[in-house]
Amino acid sequence: MNIHEYQAKALLRRYGVRVPNGQVAFSVNAAAEIPKKLSGSAFVLKAQVHAGGRGKAGGVRFVRDSDEAAAAAETLLGSTLVTAQTGDAGQRVHRVYVEERYDVIRELYLAFLVERSAGRVCIVASGEGGEEIEDILSQSPENLHRIRIDPDDGLHADTIHGLAAELGLSRAAAEATAPLLTGVYQAFLDQDASLIELNPLAVTSDDDVIALDVKMVVDDNALMRHPDLEALRDEMELDEAEVEARRFALNYLRLSGDVGCMVNGAGLALATHDLIVEMSGAPADFMDIRPEATRAQVATGFRMLLANPNVKSVLVNLCGGGILRCDTVADGIADVVRDDGLSVPLIFRAAGTNADLSRKVLTDRGVQAVFAGDLAQAASLAVQQARDVA
Repeated sequence: MNIHEYQAKALLRRYGVRVPNGQVAFSVNAAAEIPKKLSGSAFVLKAQVHAGGRGKAGGVRFVRDSDEAAAAAETLLGSTLVTAQTGDAGQRVHRVYVEERYDVIRELYLAFLVERSAGRVCIVASGEGGEEIEDILSQSPENLHRIRIDPDDGLHADTIHGLAAELGLSRAAAEATAPLLTGVYQAFLDQDASLIELNPLAVTSDDDVIALDVKMVVDDNALMRHPDLEALRDEMELDEAEVEARRFALNYLRLSGDVGCMVNGAGLALATHDLIVEMSGAPADFMDIRPEATRAQVATGFRMLLANPNVKSVLVNLCGGGILRCDTVADGIADVVRDDGLSVPLIFRAAGTNADLSRKVLTDRGVQAVFAGDLAQAASLAVQQARDVA
């Protein structure tokens, strides 16, 4: 789950991480009042959307007073911000964040993330940062430093000092970096984060080190331990179908392809996607039916697939076992077809518990499905059917 920049900064502040003072605003009038409450004579007003590249897209404005803050907020609030990460559709701006501006002499890049191949939390850092970081590192990958943290040993002072030396920090800046790194790492662990990115991490003219921008992603699977984080979810940033899917305990993400996918199990879903892509197709979604899914939940998920105007075929790929039986899924699909009809070809592949019964359910209830014997055949048929419909 993504959280907004201002939310991430408030959280990191509790761990002693230096961030600029600021406040969020949902209206022009509220934005105009914030500079009066902050120190200094220069401020930054930022659109709060779950996407990077805001500066290049005009989503970051430098202002000097309340009048300029109001003008910038009036331009941004209610607008659609299109960045390199949002796609052409962009994201609507519902809130802005106004914070103090600092005299920066150097920008760094720092991130804590999960390096799954090593099974470790990893620090990724660069002596250069800012919006051009991708281009900078693609041209000079040797400037990217990676440090894996042993969970038994934690983040040692020697590791911190070594990283500060690699980044070429002065003694004073290195001393300021130490508590920041310790705080971010502790926040990463405590909040079950999968990413905390500080870009830029700025060195100021007085050798202070401060996180000017923060991106934070927390693990959805750990949210039952963090009701306070769950409350930070901004459903206005999500696709309406994704919000509906959460209500029915479905793992769903809309993608840009034309093959609708319903699969039980995240690993099987990813394998299904890989095969579709390998056969020159494109998945329209990621949908993982949880093991405890009911007939009604399956029906809701199937309706979502059919409601997507980009979907030209639907592939249902099941491996029945444990709690979820294949015939439960078939019953949910049949209910939808009975009530709403079937507007696109349906390819159905089932193996495991009650696989034969699931095919019988669909046949007996008049669902026009193409039954595939294995995953490769199912993916091939789904891609071909989508082409034929298109």
